[in-house]
Amino acid sequence: MRKQTLPALAAFIACAVLLFPVWWMLVTAVAPPDDIRAYPPVFFPTHPSFAAFHSILYDRPMLRWIANSLIVAAMSTALTMVLGVLGGYALSRFPSRTTRAVGMSVLLAKMIPTTLLVIPLYVLFREAGLLSTLASAALAHCTVTIPFAIWMLKAYFDSIPFELEEAAAIDGNTPLGALWHIILPVSLPGLGATALYAFILSWNEFAFSRTLLFSAPDNWTVTIGIASIRGEYIISWNEIMAASAIVAVPIILVFVWLERYLVVGLTAGAQK
Repeated sequence: MRKQTLPALAAFIACAVLLFPVWWMLVTAVAPPDDIRAYPPVFFPTHPSFAAFHSILYDRPMLRWIANSLIVAAMSTALTMVLGVLGGYALSRFPSRTTRAVGMSVLLAKMIPTTLLVIPLYVLFREAGLLSTLASAALAHCTVTIPFAIWMLKAYFDSIPFELEEAAAIDGNTPLGALWHIILPVSLPGLGATALYAFILSWNEFAFSRTLLFSAPDNWTVTIGIASIRGEYIISWNEIMAASAIVAVPIILVFVWLERYLVVGLTAGAQK
């Protein structure tokens, strides 16, 4: 009995620690101002109010921010998956000095800090006439997500037997045909996990969006919008937390939708 109780207790404690920030976010969103500033902290509001949610949804362009973030994340994820699939497949199935060099270059690109990329991308998009557009933010996010997608999908493609493509070649398929008809259908777990990561990373990104979209309030994403709620002299914590709770909903829905692929996709690539 003790062998079962101790792991269950440890799991409960771990879940409580991990979920406490979510609980505190919700508590702060519905708590009165006096409870927010109270010491010791109030973990269960005495008179919960949803006025902060009403203010965020009706007094601020929250829905526009969410729509902009969805557009940026969707464009970034789509481009990431296309280039990630092609790049990962090339590294996995056509090994050579050239592909290995390209793969290492992509891996090194993943290590470049965002702060070093912001200014060059700003100048590039300004010269191209894309500055302050949602497309510029989506393309900037791809500089972070594509290298990860290429190497994650390469590891997954390595776990797929090459005999499947040999059989497809006998049937007259080209390498791209084998990729489309054979490899991609059996790679859904890896594709789902990679797409989920790319979407979440783009949804939460702040530095690129802040720099490239700051001069166009109509194109602000949720991260910029939430940062703008903080005033110069007054910080409305309940509104900030209410907005954060609203922003978390799409991510939770996407995660629930792709959860069946996530664990398999993150582990299958390490198996032969």
